[in-house]
Amino acid sequence: MSAYNANWSLMTPEIVLMILALVIFTLDFMTGMSRNKPFLGRLSILSLLATTVLVAVFNRETGQIGDMFVVDGFAMVLKIVILLGVAGVIAISMYYVDRHRDVYQGEYYSLLLFATLGAMLMVSSADLITLFVGLELLSISAYCLAGFKKYNGKSTEAAIKYVVLGGTASAFILYGMSFVYGLTGTTSLVDINEAVPTLFADYPYIMTMAIMFMIAGFGFKISVVPFHMWAPDVYEGAPTPVTSFLSVVSKIAGFGIVLRVFFVGFESVYDEWAFIFALLAAITMIVGNMIAIVQRKVKRLMAFSGVAQAGYLLVPVATMVSLDMTMSMITFYAVAYLLMTLGAFAIITLVTEDTEDDALTSFSGLYQRAPYLAIAMTIFLLSLAGLPITAGFFGKFYIFVGAIQAEMLWLAVIMIFTSIVSFFYYFGIMKQMFMRDPKPNDDQTLSVPKPVSAVVTISLVGTIGFGLLANVLTNYFNNLQWFF
Repeated sequence: MSAYNANWSLMTPEIVLMILALVIFTLDFMTGMSRNKPFLGRLSILSLLATTVLVAVFNRETGQIGDMFVVDGFAMVLKIVILLGVAGVIAISMYYVDRHRDVYQGEYYSLLLFATLGAMLMVSSADLITLFVGLELLSISAYCLAGFKKYNGKSTEAAIKYVVLGGTASAFILYGMSFVYGLTGTTSLVDINEAVPTLFADYPYIMTMAIMFMIAGFGFKISVVPFHMWAPDVYEGAPTPVTSFLSVVSKIAGFGIVLRVFFVGFESVYDEWAFIFALLAAITMIVGNMIAIVQRKVKRLMAFSGVAQAGYLLVPVATMVSLDMTMSMITFYAVAYLLMTLGAFAIITLVTEDTEDDALTSFSGLYQRAPYLAIAMTIFLLSLAGLPITAGFFGKFYIFVGAIQAEMLWLAVIMIFTSIVSFFYYFGIMKQMFMRDPKPNDDQTLSVPKPVSAVVTISLVGTIGFGLLANVLTNYFNNLQWFF
């Protein structure tokens, strides 16, 4: 398709979000030196909601701009999920920055919006170049956000580790892409998919090496074992709302890029890489859950929990029976993961900021201090563990059934085993909330700000609602045209 005949209206949501991010950044300069600017947070949320509406309007039908940018069911769903997820992160952030008046709010909110823009470009990319530009826009913004508490030693350490390891991961991705481009002569994912069967027959070792390099780089972005060791340190050192962003939005965007590359660019050689993802899924589920058991810091525990959840999301990638069913399973669990994890991090932000401690004991007596938060946190944890009737249960159940249908029983058994293991560390938090008394120096009543309360309530309703409407939602996802 000629670029001059392309439907540029498909990029309207991205263009508008970029302009709004620049407007928020500029307003920060125009409103003086005061760092207490709550209107910037509200404006950022409105910007994300407006962009969500634009996605629903301009991305309803499939289309493309040349061979670089594509709109399809996959892009539309993930963009809406990402935008609403970042809106939740900003709502949590409004409480956080109100307590930390040293946070530069204009830069903070603008970085979150630019990271969102990068994620949206990633999931709509039909070309390796566009894909990498979106990935780096997201990554560089995330590096800055991780070290936003620049006078805090842990935050600085987190940012340095994240930058160094993230840059290395990007180099791996580029190196793998260079092999693919060198052999195929194109960066278009569709054209690559047509060329790779012949190239695997003629250059099996080079093509295998290219795929391994890209899997290693993408593995870092979604924190799968053995590329996960940055996660606990970065999660612990970064501001808690940023941790929620990395755990939820950044990870979902990372999975988006993996699915776009391998289900579009390398779908014709699925058998060459599927077993690699099966092994990564198994190792990630085992290591993530086993190490989470011994954690005594809630943010580090959630980091390893996130590693384990990445393993569950990889299972359908490795056990594809049909593309529609696989994409439906992945999308359903990704949305469920966003709801239950974002809600959990909203409560973690409130509790740890109140006690100024992220140890598990900071949840001591939470039921006595804030019964609603304790009950909501319990439901989020039960959903993460995969207990009925939550969205997390049905998400894992569909993935489990897919593994059975693909005759990968060993992977299904590992799913069950590791899910049972996860009960132990999730129940550890619940034990603190319901079976321990509040610490003497804690406030007896924990007040819940409206933005945090809204995130918790929406996440709670979604976690339960997605469980009750699981069949309806999966049927809707099955009927989407996933890839253009």
